[in-house]
Amino acid sequence: MRPSRTVARAALTAALALGALPGLVGSHEPSQDQPIDAALFGQVYLATTRDRQSAGIFLPDAAGRSDGALDGLDVFSEPAPGEPLSPDERAQPKLKTISPSFKWKPPRYSMTGYASFYDNGTTAMRDVPRGTTIVICGAGGCIQTVVSDYGPAKTTGRIIDMYRPDFFRICGCGWWSGTTTVTVRIY
Repeated sequence: MRPSRTVARAALTAALALGALPGLVGSHEPSQDQPIDAALFGQVYLATTRDRQSAGIFLPDAAGRSDGALDGLDVFSEPAPGEPLSPDERAQPKLKTISPSFKWKPPRYSMTGYASFYDNGTTAMRDVPRGTTIVICGAGGCIQTVVSDYGPAKTTGRIIDMYRPDFFRICGCGWWSGTTTVTVRIY
């Protein structure tokens, strides 16, 4: 018959506790009667990577292999106070000229109609599945969002219901407005 796991755990715990007792492993605290042996305290030398390398061992990084690596005794030199630095001494980078631009990916299709808001914290569209990325543009600007709810009802004449802060961000209208005309691009 095998011992239960509880018995095995208890035996293992007891064995670990006995192994951790300082008296059993020979450690002790110094007493006032015995002086501490000076040999117990030794210096530890931590060598740098370059000091640890022997002549034939490959250095681990490009900085250690480079021709301009510094040793501990190297001295930095500065040009004389009146001597200017030559710009030809440094390599001049050649960068491409990049013009700033922005371009929307072409949508699968677009819809134009009325939008309203509601305080559910989601964006609701009836004609697209949840998880679809859309861009909603109105008089106040555009936002990109993901459809996360179903609605509004077809009888309302609206194509989208939006979270209140999103609605007023794209609406460009006052707080009293309830609907606005938007263009929705479906991706």
